[in-house]
Amino acid sequence: SPGDETKILNSSMGIKAEADRKWQGAVVIHGDSSIPGRVTFQQALPMILLAAVDRGRTQPHYRFFSDDGCMLLACYGSLCAMKLISWNVNGIRATIGKGLGDFVTAEKPDILCLQETKARPEQVPLPLELGGYYDFWDSAQKPGYSGTAIFTREKPLDVRVGLGIDEHDKEGRVLTLEYPEFFLVNVYTPNAQDGLRRLPYRLTWDRAFRLHCAELAKTKPVIFCGDLNVAHQEIDLARPKDNRFSAGFSDEERGSFTELLGSGFTDTFRHFHPDKKDAYSWWSFRGGARERNVGWRIDYFGVSTSFMDRVASAEILPHVTGSDHCPVGIVLK
Repeated sequence: SPGDETKILNSSMGIKAEADRKWQGAVVIHGDSSIPGRVTFQQALPMILLAAVDRGRTQPHYRFFSDDGCMLLACYGSLCAMKLISWNVNGIRATIGKGLGDFVTAEKPDILCLQETKARPEQVPLPLELGGYYDFWDSAQKPGYSGTAIFTREKPLDVRVGLGIDEHDKEGRVLTLEYPEFFLVNVYTPNAQDGLRRLPYRLTWDRAFRLHCAELAKTKPVIFCGDLNVAHQEIDLARPKDNRFSAGFSDEERGSFTELLGSGFTDTFRHFHPDKKDAYSWWSFRGGARERNVGWRIDYFGVSTSFMDRVASAEILPHVTGSDHCPVGIVLK
C-alpha cells in the first residue's frame, strides 16, 4: 500500500531500488517456491495483472528488480493510467437513484469529482460501488443548495475546503486535494443568473479562483475541473447568437475564462478536439434540448500547461444520463 514502499525496498531481502513518492504499488515475490508461504513470479503474475485491470489500469507498466532469488514487481504512479471524471449531478441523492453506482462500476474512475451535490454527507446513503473510495465534501450553508464532493481511491496528502475567503466559502464551491504529483481542484462556479444580476460577484469569484489556482501552481502542477458555468467560444454552444448576452456567454465571463487559461492552463478537451462541434455537457430540461442536442459545453478539465504531456485523452460522455449535465473526463498517462 502507499507509504510501505520504503519499508519493502529496504527489507532484509536485499532488494536495492530507489523509492520515491511516484510509486503506485509494489509486490515482493520470492523466487524459491520451496520456502513455505511463498509463490513464484509465474504463479503471482496473473493475479497481479487482474488486480491492475480491475483498478482500471488496462495498460499497466512494470519494472522488475531481482536480488538473491527475490523479485520485486513495481507499478509506478507516473506510468499507470489514472482516470479522472467530473460531473455536475444536480443533486447527488437523485443521481444515486438514477444509477450512479452503475456508472461507477462501468467507468471505474480513480477520482470522481461531483458538483451541485445539494446535500451534506450525513444525508447521503452512498451506493456500495463507492465503498472503496475516500470521500471529501464541501457543502453549502444553505440546505439543498450547491455543494461539491470528491471520491478518490488514493488517499490525498492534504485536503483544503473552500478558497479561504469568507465571502466565497458559504456555498460549498471548492475542494482542493493534494497528490504527490499535482493539486486537484474541484469547482462549481457561481452562475451570473438571469439578466446578469450576479455578474459583479461572479467576476470577483473568478479572480479569487484564478489566484487560488495560480498560487497552487507555484508548488506543483494543477488540475482544475468542474462546472465553470461558461461556454468559452462560439463552438461551445449550439446557439451563440441567441445567447450573446446570456449568463454563461457574456463577454465578461468569457474574457474571465480566457484570463484563467492565460495564467498557465490548457482546456484539455479543446487541446485534443480543437474543431469538434456539437460537443456539449449541459442541456436545458425545456423543449427537448438534450434530444435535439441544443446544449452548452460548460464543464471542463483544465490542466497546467506544463503538465499536458501527462494527459493521454479528454472526453465528454453525453450518453450518461441522470442529470442535466453529463460527465467529462481525462486520463493521465
